[in-house]
Amino acid sequence: MEARAEAKYLRLSAKKVQLVVRMIRGRPVKEAEAMLRFTSSRAARAVEKVLKSAVANAENNLELDRETLKVSRAYADQGPSTKRVHPRARGRADIITRRSSHVTVIVAESGG
Repeated sequence: MEARAEAKYLRLSAKKVQLVVRMIRGRPVKEAEAMLRFTSSRAARAVEKVLKSAVANAENNLELDRETLKVSRAYADQGPSTKRVHPRARGRADIITRRSSHVTVIVAESGG
């Protein structure tokens, strides 16, 4: 059985979150939590919250044991971008793109 958790509209670019998500994919939950705790990036804090939520969903809704869980799938998709105009010299303007992302973590019982 699988339990999932999502965080939508995170104010982080999907590329930055994907670097962190790639580290924990396929690992046991205990190991993944330790890796995220000691990774110094803002994306790691966000992914850690989503992982804890997925584990809580597995424990409370599906009555699975925390020790047997592993991160079966985890991915970060691109969310909507907000665009802002930034004035430049001589009457010109640049467009600043503020990216967002959607993070999904799915945990499942390991086969052993």
